[in-house]
Amino acid sequence: MQEMIINNLTSPAILFFILGIIAALVKSDLKLPTGLNESLSIYLLIAIGMKGGIELAEHSFRELIRPLVGTLSLGIIIPIITFAVCRRLGIDRKNATGIAATYGSVSIVTFGAALAFVEQANISYESYMNAFVVLLESPAIIVSLVILKLLENRSYKQEVIYRFSATSVYGPIIKEGLFGKSVFLMVGSLLVGLVGGDRALTIVKPLFIDLYPSVLVLFLLGMGLTAGNQLAAVRKYGIKLLALGIFLPPIYGFLGVVIGYYSGLSFGGTILLSVLAASASYIAAPAAMRASVPEANPAIYLGMALGLTFPFNLTIGMPLYYEMAKWFY
Repeated sequence: MQEMIINNLTSPAILFFILGIIAALVKSDLKLPTGLNESLSIYLLIAIGMKGGIELAEHSFRELIRPLVGTLSLGIIIPIITFAVCRRLGIDRKNATGIAATYGSVSIVTFGAALAFVEQANISYESYMNAFVVLLESPAIIVSLVILKLLENRSYKQEVIYRFSATSVYGPIIKEGLFGKSVFLMVGSLLVGLVGGDRALTIVKPLFIDLYPSVLVLFLLGMGLTAGNQLAAVRKYGIKLLALGIFLPPIYGFLGVVIGYYSGLSFGGTILLSVLAASASYIAAPAAMRASVPEANPAIYLGMALGLTFPFNLTIGMPLYYEMAKWFY
């Protein structure tokens, strides 16, 4: 495992991420041009969505059913566990909802780095794994917001149960979970790739596949700057949040390994699913929280995701989940 961690830490993408963190900690004036981070985010969302759609077109639904059910179960189980743990630790409902949605959803960039990790190690994986990123984006956001809604409307519980109306009660929640810009763009790109298939591959390959590793390096430099700035925001909220940000990823990573194994995924596919389970969203979930639960403090859930979990997964987490997967294969 030590060799795997060293190889991961010395890859160009991770080194640039660490460089960004150092720049933030020493208060360097280094920064990416305004709007570049947003442009790079759009690029990564399209690249992952398109690749997932193109590869999904080559598989039948029968092949996908078990991994599909396993992946969706993660999107439901993780936010419920996270919310319960947060409430047990005395975190209020609104912030517990923000943390649950963030940790139940996924980090696109962590997954992109995981793809580079398994490819560098020459580990094969199911080509449709890119599509599962899309599947894990929305369920956790919706589940977290529904939990909050049910708790806030406890006195009207029977009315909610017997007079459930998706448009009047949960419409805004579902809309935010399914049509937020990151989810919408990734789902749309996946559908374009699914319809275009191999014909689309020849068009998008030079930009969205061949250049992907290089663009990821640039994006991780910017993410390192952001993560370094978020560390101070998390520290001031105490040891509980620091512990959650470090200890939740390995627990969920192991859960991802177990579900990946029993869903019939390969060794590489299980590693990728464990990384997805262990990651925390800093795009889709925070955007949904800002719109649906404005009372939740972004410095808490975004600070945990970017300042703690993201660096942990990129440096130590991926080799750790690799070793966990080896226990089963």
